[in-house]
Amino acid sequence: MIKVEGLTKRYARTVAVDNISFEVEKGQIVGFLGPNGAGKTTTMRILTCFLPPSEGSANVAGFDVMANPLEVKKRIGYLPETPPVYPEMEVSEYLVYVGRLKGISSGEINGKVSDVVGKCALGEVRNKLIGQLSKGYRQRVGIAQAIIHNPAVLILDEPTSGLDPKQIIEIRELLRHLAGEHTIILSTHILSEVEHSCERVIIISRGKLVAIDSVANLTNRLRGSEAVAVEVQAVDGQPNAGDVQQRLEQVSGVSRVMAKESKDGGLLFEVESLQGRHIRADLARTVVNSGWNLNEMRSVGLSLEDIFLQLTSAEKPAESSAAQEGEKK
Repeated sequence: MIKVEGLTKRYARTVAVDNISFEVEKGQIVGFLGPNGAGKTTTMRILTCFLPPSEGSANVAGFDVMANPLEVKKRIGYLPETPPVYPEMEVSEYLVYVGRLKGISSGEINGKVSDVVGKCALGEVRNKLIGQLSKGYRQRVGIAQAIIHNPAVLILDEPTSGLDPKQIIEIRELLRHLAGEHTIILSTHILSEVEHSCERVIIISRGKLVAIDSVANLTNRLRGSEAVAVEVQAVDGQPNAGDVQQRLEQVSGVSRVMAKESKDGGLLFEVESLQGRHIRADLARTVVNSGWNLNEMRSVGLSLEDIFLQLTSAEKPAESSAAQEGEKK
């Protein structure tokens, strides 16, 4: 559905996007991540035909962004970080206006508006002025305008920025419902949103692509070792945490044992293995042979935040004013 090959964007002597290539399959939700100034917004502006690339190509829904920009625009819905709404218009009035701009006929427009009002849960506010709505509802209106023409691809830039926890959950559920019908690229700084909503992540840093994979695969690739959470039941203060930690540290293949906060009478530890060693069976055997009750044993993966920091931790060079002009993130 989206194919990017060797995409590069230069501003004077600064390279904002540096020879990146990736593909997004039909119906996927993909998180697009990177530190400030990494090139995320520049890439999204190229995909939406707002900016031309300096080199390389981008194909969206079967059309090249340079050769057929109008065809691309017909097939994408775009929500910038600040929703493009008019506060003096009512919700339904605004959606009719946007729908007509996007080529929906007068005979279809009312049905299309009703459809997106239902999908985005805007029924209670459809006759209210947009300027009187909460930020969460304005975000919903922004998404409604992006999908009113039923585009094949949705490009959403920070769709939950500035929302409270309840509003974030509501937008997350909305995106989940839209998945499958639409291919979605979601740019966000809220890493938990990607973990909850996205099948794959694309991470760029200093204009270069540094990773594209599922969160689970990135965890395995970066860690290269096994990490296991072990909870041992403690009764009347026995065993104590020091005894358990010492015994776990003696298991063959263990590189590190870290005590975690105890809960509900359990002593919790995170145990890491040496590279290429599998320690779960030996850990379980050690606990049981010591006469202790094993409450829980489960794998522990790197968080997306850990992955993000590992892949983007290189020091960024000073950016020119031209790059900052093109990449305001």
